[in-house]
Amino acid sequence: MSGLFTGLKEKLHNRDVKIVLPEASDERIVEAASKLSKEDSVTPVLIGDEEEVKQKATQLGVQVDQCQIMNPNTYDRFDDMVQAFVDRRKGKATEEEARKILKDENYFGTMLVYMNEANGLVSGAAHSTADTVRPALQIIKTKPGVKKTSGVFIMVRDEEKYVFADCAINIAPNSEDLAEIAVESAETAHLFDIDPRVAMLSFSTKGSAKSEETEKVEQAIDIAKEKNRELVIDGEFQFDAAFVPSVAQKKAPDSPIQGDANTFIFPSLEAGNIGYKIAQRLGNFDAVGPILQGLNQPVNDLSRGCSADDVYKLSIITAAQSLA
Repeated sequence: MSGLFTGLKEKLHNRDVKIVLPEASDERIVEAASKLSKEDSVTPVLIGDEEEVKQKATQLGVQVDQCQIMNPNTYDRFDDMVQAFVDRRKGKATEEEARKILKDENYFGTMLVYMNEANGLVSGAAHSTADTVRPALQIIKTKPGVKKTSGVFIMVRDEEKYVFADCAINIAPNSEDLAEIAVESAETAHLFDIDPRVAMLSFSTKGSAKSEETEKVEQAIDIAKEKNRELVIDGEFQFDAAFVPSVAQKKAPDSPIQGDANTFIFPSLEAGNIGYKIAQRLGNFDAVGPILQGLNQPVNDLSRGCSADDVYKLSIITAAQSLA
């Protein structure tokens, strides 16, 4: 696992990447920010009252002197931010509503990213996924050609690295959604120095069963190939046919993927969520994520049960995404 982050930090060396951590009242956030600020890879931007944040750091026995601390109540560009928010929402928020909304740390932090005052945001230690993702979708929005954001996990065990998607966001993706998830997951794979070989998973391999579910996956492969003609992608596969060479030879002998897939696209959220947790708990893989993909600028969501180390790692990942 340490090698994974060593490579990312090397990419960030002396790049002055700023990552917003809106939940500065949470001790896990303060501890992670202190650790990040001691390195030359990420500058944490904490949202809150400066005196209160520093007092919290003193209580924890850590230093935040090298962090930026920004308070929505005293931010000198708040009027500019309000106008930018009103413009971005295109009639869905008045100036009066914007002034109230932007006192919320997640909205304020997301606007800092949108206004290029920071490069990315990590939240969720004390907020729900919806509280983190909603401002991102309203303000930062998805990249051109991408309709929905999705969530991936990087599964790590010793030198093994795999991408699992979507394990966090889309409950019942259609063919177009699956194609987007596949293309975006391949881009995420590159970020972690994985040369993506994408397997579209199902309960069938190459037509061994026929149903609306398998046809959805087949259609997704065609759409993904149209989106990125250089992408190595195939399916539909049962997991063993995508991962075990001897099974691939029997079930999919003509496939370009012969048991050597490393990027796995699940047909539904329940399959993806169950799959990554089985790998994590039975296979002793570390699950890094969820990493949100498809946004114009990176925003990532923590689990409310996260540790300070989780915050630290996801901040590094978010910073690396901002460079990509």
